[in-house]
Amino acid sequence: MFNQDYEKRLLRQHNGNILSGSWSSYPQDGTTVVESHPSPTEFPGSSNIAPTVMLTPTKSSIISLLPQSPGRINNSDRFIPSRAGNNWQTKFALITESGRNGLTTKKARENGEGSRDGLAYVCLLKNELLGASIDDVKGQCDERRALMQLEGVNLFQYTSPNKNANSPGSDTSSLASYSLSPISGKSQKLLRSPRKATRKISRIPFKVLDAPELQDDFYLNLVDWSSQNVLSVGLGSCVYLWSACTSQVTRLCDLSGDGNSVTSVAWNERGNLVAVGTHHGYVQVWDVAVNKQVNKMQGHSARVGALAWNGDVLSSGSRDRLILQRDVRTPGLVAERRLVGHRQEVCGLKWSPDNQYLASGGNDNRLYVWNLHSLSPVQTYTEHLAAVKAIAWSPHHHGLLASGGGTADRCIRFWNTLTGQPMQCVDTGSQVCNLAWSKHSSELVSTHGYSQNQILVWKYPSLTQVANLTGHSYRVLYLAMSPDGEAIVTGAGDETLRFWNVFSKARSQKENKSVLNLFTSIR
Repeated sequence: MFNQDYEKRLLRQHNGNILSGSWSSYPQDGTTVVESHPSPTEFPGSSNIAPTVMLTPTKSSIISLLPQSPGRINNSDRFIPSRAGNNWQTKFALITESGRNGLTTKKARENGEGSRDGLAYVCLLKNELLGASIDDVKGQCDERRALMQLEGVNLFQYTSPNKNANSPGSDTSSLASYSLSPISGKSQKLLRSPRKATRKISRIPFKVLDAPELQDDFYLNLVDWSSQNVLSVGLGSCVYLWSACTSQVTRLCDLSGDGNSVTSVAWNERGNLVAVGTHHGYVQVWDVAVNKQVNKMQGHSARVGALAWNGDVLSSGSRDRLILQRDVRTPGLVAERRLVGHRQEVCGLKWSPDNQYLASGGNDNRLYVWNLHSLSPVQTYTEHLAAVKAIAWSPHHHGLLASGGGTADRCIRFWNTLTGQPMQCVDTGSQVCNLAWSKHSSELVSTHGYSQNQILVWKYPSLTQVANLTGHSYRVLYLAMSPDGEAIVTGAGDETLRFWNVFSKARSQKENKSVLNLFTSIR
């Protein structure tokens, strides 16, 4: 036996010779090779016999240690990433947003700021690290979406570097040698590019008012907002006025003397007259400047739940299925126009922006369009499956009419009244109580009852939801828009009025005034 320390050193020496390429001296036929070693007297404590080591290398072990040809990939067990062979313009886009930017905050997710800021940061990294020369964020989302098809490709390649490959971004000819900024010119232009204003819609109302005795009745219209920024609300047998400028509340009238109640209110275009529909069927007209009743019009035999002004002509819809049109200046001298068509209570009335067409909805699930020259409807739409109270004309698309159905329908439908053809339809999942278009953009807001009691903001014509606002515990039966078109007020059977900021004041750049529409200009 020989010393164990000597054996370890001897094996370590031969292993070193093998790895250093000494296999060239071995025969290739697999014969045994005998090597002599130094005398053991050189190592104290060893035996006097000088051993020899018999090495018989196998063919497979020899091949594995032979020098590799240039075309063969030499895989290593050290897993050093080779960046030379990677296309980093493509690979960088495969990194997920969560892994790159971390978790976004709740506020950023609600406002949509995280994705925009993250995309700009990604473009900045591409410019500085990969030489991408991106000077505008637009179009980068589409590029990333196209690259997502390569998700099965490895992000890193663990192989020996290829000396002939040129790494991306190595060309520094475009860098400004005398620039005072630490970033390239493209990145500076990217950071200076204008950002689109962030759309923020608050999920909570900015004001809440108590409205005791606000009736929970789908067929009534008890809230309206005037052009003079005054809100009129029918509460029980009284009509109250609330000034948005001074927050002052005044009582306009009280109908409790004859056991009557308010069923509808509507301001005229100038904002100096308010019409009050009653449960007994007559309509009062009040001058708010002097707080005086200036007219009282009979004619209906049942409650008046819908009112609509067209200049000095007031249209009223009743449970007696009639629509009456009367001039409030001389009601006794001018014959009233009686529009007969609905088979049940009339609960929705709206004039078109050019004041040429009147849309009416009823509990008979029908939507009619009337003109100024005929006593019969010029268009009839019967696709709704429930009562049609929600009606709104678009101020941006001539002849476009939107309507909403009740609990059994739950749909918002769009109609081209110029051709009489139905257009789009969206199922909201809840009873549609009111509709209103934005004054400055192609968007509309809808209020709902059973069973979500929500307020939805839609973008037209894509019909994507911009916001979903909740807060009312009862059906959101009443809706009115502020004169500047920015805020809305909603009322419900929970006896509250809630004010929301849902629309922007900025007029859309894409809005075009048609020269063919002769009724929107001064004549």
